[in-house]
Order: sequence, then structure tokens, then C-alpha cells
Amino acid sequence: MKLRVPLKFTLACASLIALQGYAQTAGGLPHLQKQGTATQLMVDGKVFLALAGELGNNTATSLENMQPVWPRLVAGNLNCVLAAISWAQMEPTEGKYEFGLVDGLIQEARHHDLKLVFLWFGSWKNGLSSYAPYWVKQDYKRFPRIQLQSGKSMELLSTLSDATRDADARAYRALMKHIKEVDSREHTVVMMQVENEVGVLRDSRDRSAAANKAFAGPAPKELMDYLQRHKDTLSPEFREVWAAHGSKTSGTWEEVFGPGKPANVEMPIQTKSPPLSADEYQTGWRKLHWPADEIFMAWHYARFVNKVIEEGKAEYNIPMFVNAWLQQPNMAWPGTYPSGGPLPQVHDVWRAGAPVADLLAPDLYLQYFDEVCERFTRNGNPLFIPETSANAANALTAFGKYGAIGFSPFGIERAVGPDTELAAAYRVVSQMAPAIAAQQGKDTITTVRMNQGDAPLKIKLGNYTLDLTYVGRGRVPIAPEPTAAGQAAGQPRPQPAPPVAAPGQPAAPNSAPATAILVAAGPNEFYLGAAGGGMRINFSPNTPGPPIVGLGDVQEGKFVDGKWRVVRQLGGDDTGQGEILTLRANTVLHVTVYRYE
Repeated sequence: MKLRVPLKFTLACASLIALQGYAQTAGGLPHLQKQGTATQLMVDGKVFLALAGELGNNTATSLENMQPVWPRLVAGNLNCVLAAISWAQMEPTEGKYEFGLVDGLIQEARHHDLKLVFLWFGSWKNGLSSYAPYWVKQDYKRFPRIQLQSGKSMELLSTLSDATRDADARAYRALMKHIKEVDSREHTVVMMQVENEVGVLRDSRDRSAAANKAFAGPAPKELMDYLQRHKDTLSPEFREVWAAHGSKTSGTWEEVFGPGKPANVEMPIQTKSPPLSADEYQTGWRKLHWPADEIFMAWHYARFVNKVIEEGKAEYNIPMFVNAWLQQPNMAWPGTYPSGGPLPQVHDVWRAGAPVADLLAPDLYLQYFDEVCERFTRNGNPLFIPETSANAANALTAFGKYGAIGFSPFGIERAVGPDTELAAAYRVVSQMAPAIAAQQGKDTITTVRMNQGDAPLKIKLGNYTLDLTYVGRGRVPIAPEPTAAGQAAGQPRPQPAPPVAAPGQPAAPNSAPATAILVAAGPNEFYLGAAGGGMRINFSPNTPGPPIVGLGDVQEGKFVDGKWRVVRQLGGDDTGQGEILTLRANTVLHVTVYRYE
């Protein structure tokens, strides 16, 4: 016997199920959210700061190989790991997918309370195509390679192949469909990197017959329309090149963007001096060279990757990004670094060609850390650093100064450990994460770096100016009592100078560089965290009122489950009897201040 269910009840149930499904997929999925000038990663309704590390390229190719790695990642204070998924391993036979490894990595990450960012090694990895399946590699007619100016082909799949693009996109879509099936409730996988360091190596562009035909034709109308709509916000490197050739709105690639690489120039493995002058060595890596070639390749890589991302997001719409092998002094010409990748000088081309990519990310090993971060956060591009060195100071700078989503040293399994500088920095960020998350993208958070011997710094933060002096790792001596006149005048208490090594002598053991994240959480409230070395901090007011600033509550502690937990209440000798605030290494403080006269 069949029960007859009223139609209204059936529709109501269907609506409820649909709404529940929407909440699980649309509202509850990992997604990006703007806050001020920063963009943050939201996971399960909370800001997630990815204290991450990227595994070696082949470390996660078996669950057995990963067994000893997981505990080390946890011991190093990571909360996220970046692991590669190889197209060759996932689709060894065309149309037949193997997800056992994907499932195992997700399960092990959950078991160790870690989030995952998967790296899709599809058509390209480090500017070459070594992770494409065997059935793709051997069918060079169906899946053509690029050609160099010499006429020689290399193991680098061409962007100008619909067959390659569609095969890659199908496989990626299958991967995202499977991740949705196994992870749409738990949200272990929080982001995806699509391809890896794309671009042409050993030449400035693809010179196959198909590429030469496209290069001789007009620059696409979609690109030219985008440039006209955004002409006032284009990156300065790109705007300079476009303006130098008349800011044309149509024409061939070379007519609009200038000449490509001359036929008589042989591509070196690296650009050194010679052929670069000393000035070019310092400045050449910040510019577009042979612009038509790089812009042409950027457009075609962007269009290819956009299709792959579109297919993946159609199944499971979580944040997806593309990463860049950076231009640098020894690799200043396109082709010495992958020409056409999502570098700052062609970000506008990538935004036009791959609008579905959520962000463009730097693999940042250069000494110019701040400059690269500034270039990658122009025009609101969210900052995520998927590859870098294990530099603890850079980690704090990324989160505190540039509003980073995450920081991820490469080869983390070889560098991780509980006693490393990176582990200490990650501990500090973790212990003050809610305070950082609440202020990213605002003028109430910053990061400062100091070394022994540096002059004091003055940093305006909220209603106060913070006067910072380096103190290293050792115990800070108590300063002498202030004079009555100085106290009456509201002058800061005299401070002892930090020890400085004699000329030619090694630095003192406590002279580690100090990096601090400074957060103004309210009108008279601060959260302060330091790694490496320590700093002494004096406060002076920026607003009208009583001239003297006193220390109210000074607490050493940490955030646990979003709530501040006091580890030690500080006073007396630990605060210079209420007149000296010392932020010691690997410590987080909650400080309130008050004013009097």
C-alpha cells in the first residue's frame, strides 16, 4: 500500500533539503572574504591562517612514504600541508581514475588535524610537462609540444592545443568531483593550486606553427577591452610598455606591445653580467623584456588554465590559485624564467584571461621579500605564498604586514621540527591568530623587524606611537629610576642600550633578529607577539589628553578555541614596576594602557 503525501508537504521537504544542501555547499565551503585591504580564507565560518608547508614534489606519492612525515608536521606547529596530485598517477589510463591516494591523504590529514591544499600537477610543473600521463606524452600528434626558435621541440605541452586543454580539464573536473564526494562536509581540502609554475622555458614564446600563426594575428578583443576598462589601475610595468607603443586598442601582438625577442639572440640558461650590466642586473628583473612574447604567452596560459579551473569549480567551488616562478636578477629575460606565468608584470593579462582564478601566488625565494609581497598585493590580489624558504621573520611579516592567507616553505619534511625558528614563529601566529584575523587589512596591525645595533623604531598604531628598541633574547636589565623632573614632564623612563658586539667580533648569543606582530585591538588594548629576539616598547599618545602612558594589565598568554587564556599575569620586575614593557622572544602579550598626568 502506498502512502499519499500531500504535495505541499513534499515541496516543503524538498525545499528544506535543498536549503540544507546549499548551506553545506555554498555557505559552508571554504571561500575567500574581503576585510579591508586583505582577503582572508574562511573555513567553517572562521578565518583560517594557513601555517603551512609544501611537501617535496614526490613525497606524497605514496601513503607509506608519508607515514613518518605526518607527526613531524604536527610537531612543527603546522596546521596545513600542501601536497601534489599527479595527473599521471591519477589517470594512468585515459578515462580511468584512481583516487586511493587522494582518499588516503585526506584521511591522514584529518587524523592529524591538518588541512590540505592539493597541487594539481597536470599539463605543467616547473615550466615543463613531466607529470602528464604516459598516454599523453607518447601521443605527440594529438598533444603537441611547443617548439623553440631552433625548430626543436621539447617536453613542454603547447597551450595552443584544445585536445590537451580538454583532457587536462576533464581529469581536474573528475578530481574535484571526487573531493566533493569525500570532503564536502569535513572541509579538509581548503584550496587548490592549478598547474605549477607555468610558462615557456628556453625561449621567450612558443614558436610552433600554430603559435606563430596566432602571434601574427590580432591581439584578442577580450584582452584589449579589459585593458581599456582597467587602464587606470594597470600594473606600472605593463602600463609603461603599452603606453610606449601608443596605448593602441587593436593590432597584432607586436604592434600593440612592442617587439619580441630578436631572431639573432640565443637564449641563455641564466642572464648574468655579462650580458647584463651591473645596473641591469639590479633593475632588469623588475621589467618586461621582449614584451609581446611574454604577454602573448601569458594570455594563452591564462585561457588554458581558466578552462581547467572552470571545469573544477563546476563540480566543487573552493578557492583555486595559480603560482609563479619569479623573474629574478639571474633570470631576468622571459625564457630564463617561465615566460607567460602569472608574474606581476602580466597580472593584468591573467586577470583578463583567467577571471575564475581566485588569486595569483608567488613562489618567493628572493631576498626582496617585502617588494615581491607589495607587487603581488596590488589591485587587491590576495596573498598566499605556496613556496618559500623556512624564514621565520618572513612568516610573521606575511601575516602581520601583508594580510597573507598562508605561508608555506617548500620541502617542509626536511626542514620541519619542534625546535626550529619556523616552529616558534608558527606558534606565535597560532597563539594570537584571532587577534591577527580581526585586524588584517586594517591600519591596526603591522609587523616590525629589528637587529642588534638598529636604531629605535617609532610605529604609529591606533591611538599610540610605539617606540621599539631591540633587546635580543637575554634578560633585560632594569633601568635606573627616572628623575622627578623627567617623570613630571611625561618623558619616557631612561632605557639601557642593548649589548653590541665589538668590531670584528661575532654577535652575542642573544642577538637573534627580532620580528614582532603588533595589533591594536581597541582604543587602549594591544596584542603583541615576537619571534627570534625581543623588543622593549614604550607608548606615547597620538590623541589629545593626559601626556603620560601607564601599563594597565600585562598578561602573557595565548588564544585557545578563540578565547584569550592567561598563562602569567605580569607586574613588578617583569614590567619595570609598571614602566617598561618587554616583549620577549616567542611570547604573546595582551596589554592594556591608560593615560594620566
